Amino acid sequence: MTGRPSRRQLFGYAGVAAAGAAVTGGAVALGNNTASQSVSAVVGRDINPYGDHQPAIAAPAPKHAELVALTLLPGIDKAALGRLMRLWTSDIVALGAGRPAPGDTAPELAVPGVALTVTVGFGLKVFTLPGLAASRPHGFSDVPVMSHDRLQPGWTGGDLLVLVGADDAVSVVHAVRRLVADAAPFAKPLWRQTGFWNVTGPDGQAVTGRNLFNQVDGTGNPAPGTPDFDSTVWAPDGGTTLVVRRISLNLDTWDELTRSEQERAVGRKLSNGAPLTGTAEHDELDLLARDADNQLVIAKNAHARLSHHSENDGRRIFRKGLNYVQDTGATRESGLIFLSYQADLVSQFLPLLARLDAADALNEWTTTIGSAAFAIPPGFHEDGWLAQKLLA
Repeated sequence: MTGRPSRRQLFGYAGVAAAGAAVTGGAVALGNNTASQSVSAVVGRDINPYGDHQPAIAAPAPKHAELVALTLLPGIDKAALGRLMRLWTSDIVALGAGRPAPGDTAPELAVPGVALTVTVGFGLKVFTLPGLAASRPHGFSDVPVMSHDRLQPGWTGGDLLVLVGADDAVSVVHAVRRLVADAAPFAKPLWRQTGFWNVTGPDGQAVTGRNLFNQVDGTGNPAPGTPDFDSTVWAPDGGTTLVVRRISLNLDTWDELTRSEQERAVGRKLSNGAPLTGTAEHDELDLLARDADNQLVIAKNAHARLSHHSENDGRRIFRKGLNYVQDTGATRESGLIFLSYQADLVSQFLPLLARLDAADALNEWTTTIGSAAFAIPPGFHEDGWLAQKLLA
């Protein structure tokens, strides 16, 4: 055994300047991820970790992902949280470039070219720590329990969040192990969720992706890099808020419906995601259209109608999804990890959620069993670290 300090001791006692040097040393810059860019931040199959925003938000959904919520250990304060963020920043930069993080016990598992990203968020408890109450983001709160929710403690809440995504499942598992291990002196895991998504069509072209109900899911999103996206997602400081909802899907009873009944509940065609009043996925919904029997083509309780911004005083969110399956012996639970990004959770997301809870046709086949909310701090540049402005 040598007398050298451990990595955790180094980051526990090193000054900001030393930590910054450790973060940036040897990093490979792939260009800047600014507000005006979207998926162009993806260079080949590597994603630049630097920028005004955490880059995974505007990047395509990952093929494989894992979310881990953690609870802060007793006695963790603002300074300790800053040490953890410097430590995690060094992990994010190294692993995203395909290099092992310092102290990595399995360095061969750190490989380039897998589009690995890590998104970090803070729960409400962080903003109750001494010195941080005044820094709570505008419009950030917990999500109240809805009437159709059946929340389980094992999927709900959290003080910290790490969301790891990549094209390769092994890389996701390895990155999560490193991040959780480095967080051990500061926080312990509360829940973990794994998911998957496919954004590549049979011809190799990008597609929106489908959930396990066979719905094209996410069509109405504002496009990254557009003014609509920027105003929907980014707060003035470059951060955002994230709501995570674990939604169990009753596939057995859904499969009892005819195809037309399924489409009527959604308000879109299963074949290509087009609205029932259109022919192509991105056609605008005609919410006034009626059929030969003078019935609304897109029903009053159809999900596409109730969630449309024109029915919600112009409110928008940016949604992503991850399919999941959870096996327990011979029993399988299938569902959707719903991820909603918005600049202001209270004014954008909560009214929309209340509207869907009250009348959405899909409520008959879906049950939300987990819920959590996180403030996502801005990104960092080569001379900085995550949440530096908040925690320095």
